[in-house]
Amino acid sequence: MQPQSKEAHERMKNRERLLVNARKRLAVVPLTPEQKKRQAAEKRATRAWNREQLAMHTRWRPGLIGGSERLWPLATEALMAEMVSPRVEDTLHKVIQRLKQQLGKPYVWGGQTPEQGFDCSGLIYYAYNQLLSRKLPRTANGMFQDRGLKWINQRQLQRGDLVFFSIKSQDRADHVGVYLGDGQFIEAPRTGLNIRISQLSDNYWQEHYLGAKRILTEEAIL
Repeated sequence: MQPQSKEAHERMKNRERLLVNARKRLAVVPLTPEQKKRQAAEKRATRAWNREQLAMHTRWRPGLIGGSERLWPLATEALMAEMVSPRVEDTLHKVIQRLKQQLGKPYVWGGQTPEQGFDCSGLIYYAYNQLLSRKLPRTANGMFQDRGLKWINQRQLQRGDLVFFSIKSQDRADHVGVYLGDGQFIEAPRTGLNIRISQLSDNYWQEHYLGAKRILTEEAIL
């Protein structure tokens, strides 16, 4: 093929491409005002439906460590399985209320009543045991080793879960608190300090963090 013929061939190909693009532009018909309104209404309805579905998912509840960056689409059955029942929610409310009523009271080794004061596991023992179908162990390590409590990843924490720490030992839980949501947990710290709310994300607690367990399930409560 001569150079002139090649150039002519290229011009023809370019012309064909331009004609195809022009036909595509002509094929797009602008939406009428009514169609635009209907399209906007459909988008609003879709967004509202999505918000309702996400609100059902426990990982989207305020106060969960990890938050929304860990979400992925789940089947309806999985969503339903993770929903907390009204009975569990009611028990959780009672537990949190009992815990917060103790804020400011002194740490007392061996204490497990409002009159005595509390140590870390005594606070949990007091807040939960009257609401459960079986008694919890009395010590932090006993709760940590209890096979009847469900292990929970830190990013799956929900309000009411127990968080365990190893302060003085390497492989035993010697401190425990209750997760309150928003990255906070309530604890009876140590002698000389009062019951308080602490930040789980603080470097100190992350360095000593051992794990978490879930107490409040449908089967566990009275």
